[in-house]
Amino acid sequence: MSKLITIAAAGSAAVAIAAGVYFTFPKPSRDCAPTGVIAGAAKIGGPFELVTHKGVTVTEKDVLTDLSMVYFGYTFCPDICPLDMARNVEAVDLLDEMGIDVTPVFITIDPARDTPQVLSDYVDVMHPKMIGLTGTDAQIATVAKAYKTFYRKSGEGEDYLMDHMRFTYLMSPTGFLDFIRPDQTPEQVAKKAACFAK
Repeated sequence: MSKLITIAAAGSAAVAIAAGVYFTFPKPSRDCAPTGVIAGAAKIGGPFELVTHKGVTVTEKDVLTDLSMVYFGYTFCPDICPLDMARNVEAVDLLDEMGIDVTPVFITIDPARDTPQVLSDYVDVMHPKMIGLTGTDAQIATVAKAYKTFYRKSGEGEDYLMDHMRFTYLMSPTGFLDFIRPDQTPEQVAKKAACFAK
């Protein structure tokens, strides 16, 4: 089973704890739904160049064209990623019913196994609007650093797992809007995204 990256909360503060590494995050850019994260100067997101599940090289400008939910995971994940992504795409469907277009984006942290073809099969199962992204080890490391996320390989052999953080990032073409926590329901996620769509 993949290891959970925990979130410690104290009052209005939240710190992501991963293998002794502590991350603090800025407040969202609007007050739609307070997340209780620590205010700071760190920027979430930034330029990237990756390859889609269709084998097309893209940048963040090609992918983040409207509201998007960006998640870092891997297709071999036995439990955590499928649950988080199922929640995200259910929220996307709820938003569709409201007339709000939100794109679910899946960025692999396991590019050695997650080729465009593997991601294509994954996207086919998950959601027709989903965009799957992969790249070289260096490209994935660059985008992960930009999003202040954490991941690492756990184990050896073909069946290794990946430890990683579970935040989903609510993004717009102009940048980071808010975090979506793993404990939030599809309805809560849809409400949060709908607020920013106003």
